[in-house]
Amino acid sequence: MDGTTAHPLDGDARRCVQATADCHQYCIETIVHSRQRGGAFSEPAHLRILLDTAEICQTTTDFMLRGSDLATTLCHLCAEIAERCAYSCDQFGGDRQSRACADAARRCALLCRELGRSALSPSFAA
Repeated sequence: MDGTTAHPLDGDARRCVQATADCHQYCIETIVHSRQRGGAFSEPAHLRILLDTAEICQTTTDFMLRGSDLATTLCHLCAEIAERCAYSCDQFGGDRQSRACADAARRCALLCRELGRSALSPSFAA
């Protein structure tokens, strides 16, 4: 690429890529935070959904950036998992990090759902 070539993703897809990347980052940061806090924060089920969300977000981001024809399918799954993550983080609503992670997960879920419902899958093709 010479730098003047347009990015193959349209605006909606770019917003979704950013949301999944942001959610991945918040989940990883929240895993570290939760382990440090201990107690209910470090319950295995909570840590597992944070890790599941981080991984599906990273994978979904990569599929979208690569222009995979399976990106839309992953968006649907990513939305479902991110919703579960937001719900899990909500139990720690008084904690700033958990609240930020829940917000990022909800945004990710919303944008993944919107992208999955739209007819934007051709925009993934490079």
